[in-house]
Order: sequence, then C-alpha cells, then structure tokens
Amino acid sequence: MFSSSPSSSTTIAAAATYISTRTQNVTLFGARPTWGRSSSLSLCLSLRPSPSLSRLFFRFPHASVKRSSVLTGFRPVSPVMEWQDCTVKMEIDVPASVAYNCYSDREAIPRWMPFISTVKILEDKPDLSRWSLKYKAFGRDIEFSWLARNMQPIPNQKIHWRSLEGLPNRGAVRFYPKGPSSCTVELTVSYEVPQILTPVASALQPFLENLLQRGLERFATFAKSY
Repeated sequence: MFSSSPSSSTTIAAAATYISTRTQNVTLFGARPTWGRSSSLSLCLSLRPSPSLSRLFFRFPHASVKRSSVLTGFRPVSPVMEWQDCTVKMEIDVPASVAYNCYSDREAIPRWMPFISTVKILEDKPDLSRWSLKYKAFGRDIEFSWLARNMQPIPNQKIHWRSLEGLPNRGAVRFYPKGPSSCTVELTVSYEVPQILTPVASALQPFLENLLQRGLERFATFAKSY
C-alpha cells in the first residue's frame, strides 16, 4: 500500500484548497463537485441536473414522450403501435360445411359485411386478395386497403389470414357444428390501430365489434340462400 510523508500531505492539502476555490461555482455535466471535511482529500459528486439538461428533448416517430422523475427527465417509449382484438360469434341455421363454403367466397364478402367495399382475388395467386374498406365513422370518411394472404385452411373448420401490406391485420373464422343443420360461427379480427384513429382508440374496439356482429347477422341470412 501507499504511505504519505508530511511534505506530500502539505502539498495535497494546498492543492485541495486551490481546486476547491476554483471549482466552487462550476458544474460538470450537471454535477457540482463537493469536498469532504476529513483531513484526506475526497471527491463526492452530488448529482444535481443542470437546468440546460431539463430543456433537452427528443422526437420519436409515431410515439409521444412522457416525463418522469429520472435524472434525464424522460422515460423510453415503445414505438410499437397499439393492436386490438375483436371476437364475435353467432349460431347460424346452416350446416358448418355450407357456412364454410359461403365464407370462403371472399369476393362475396362485401355483400354482407358492412364496412368492406371490395375484395379482389389475384388471378395468378388465388391465395392473395386485395381488400378495401370504406365507412363513415367518428365524424370522418374512413378508407383503408390491404393485401391479404389466406393461410392453409382446415376444411369446414377454420379459415384464417394475415395482411402482407397496407393496413396491418389478421384474423380467423371458426365453424363449430351444432347439429346436422346448424353451426356456430366465431370471427376474430386483430388489427393495428391506424394513427389517424388513435384519438378514438378506446371507442374503436366496441364500435368494430358491433359492425362485425351486424356482419354475421347478415351472413346468416346470406348463407341460407347461398
């Protein structure tokens, strides 16, 4: 270990007095140096944010920044947009196989789903289809479009899809036989809340669930004559 002579102690004490005087009003990156009262030299950084730091701000795309009590004055915010899930179901007076075939006719969906305006299957890739949505809600005309891929189905049991571009969404339709001439259709739709609808996100989910339920009611009538 190290030992100190009287002369070296005098030199250190003099240096400490000089530095203390020179740094009395200096802050280093928001921290003011202070000196202990013991005979040995000790440096204790009292972390006190500089006013200049509190004026710093950062911009994150598609996300808001909220203040906290952390020294930087901010907390990290995830840039991931909010996803919502809607599930509705209804018993329909047709066999599961009929309901399945009817729902598989994607280009006919605008005939019974209120907010879907067009569905066009790609001729060279029948598992892909282009969808467009048009509806007036929340005091504005809402329009979105997307390209969807139908995943491998389970005949008479499940149809599911996911979007490849455009409005991010995915979903599934399941068919549960209730007897020889009826079934329960369960529709689940998951979607990323569009930025334009973020202010009404809390009202969007129940609103869409209502539309989907109305769609299934119209589907029940449509399937009977399919």
